[in-house]
Amino acid sequence: MGEKFHEELKELRREFCEYSNFSSLMLKDAFEALKSGDVDLSADVNARKKQLSGWSDHFDERLLTLIALYQPMAQDVRTIICTLKMNTAFYRIGRYGKDIAILVPDFATSGHLGRMLNLPYMAELVFSMIDDTLEAYRSGNISLISDFSGRDDRVDDLRYSVFREGVTYMMEDPRTISRCMDYVMIARYLERCGDHCCSMAEKIHYMVTGEKVDIS
Repeated sequence: MGEKFHEELKELRREFCEYSNFSSLMLKDAFEALKSGDVDLSADVNARKKQLSGWSDHFDERLLTLIALYQPMAQDVRTIICTLKMNTAFYRIGRYGKDIAILVPDFATSGHLGRMLNLPYMAELVFSMIDDTLEAYRSGNISLISDFSGRDDRVDDLRYSVFREGVTYMMEDPRTISRCMDYVMIARYLERCGDHCCSMAEKIHYMVTGEKVDIS
């Protein structure tokens, strides 16, 4: 029974990485559509939300079934609990991609302000955190997430920078209010994705080492 359990868990983790990549790509594609004004790509991202939800429910059910059938111990149960928590986080990351995609048609019509209030740089930082989170989970290499506290601080600083610059634009030209408010909301979405990465990093560290850490 132990060998069968470990084969099932190994396969589930492989499939979970595919799902996590799917979720991550929703966010990345949505932001690319935002930059380029690609309404077709944004519509495609929006259409993926049903598959995202289906996969999330699927993994919740499979993970809970593994617990019920095999009653795992030690690192195995830590792995299952970690994956359950990450399932929720990656679902939210995919949904933030959908939320950004919804804004693309308006920007495709109105155009962007300057460098988009530094949002592209903020997005790249968040994307790197997501990629390193998934690789740390897949490989067990927790060195990839050792600097997340500092990276998250930079993401937080950029969020406030977007807000301050947006206020400046709005004061100078009221016609920019709608776009700036959307930029501020997108910055909030990206900041929340960074928070999810920190939370997942804590769970991964515990999964690998059995030691709890605080990453914030």
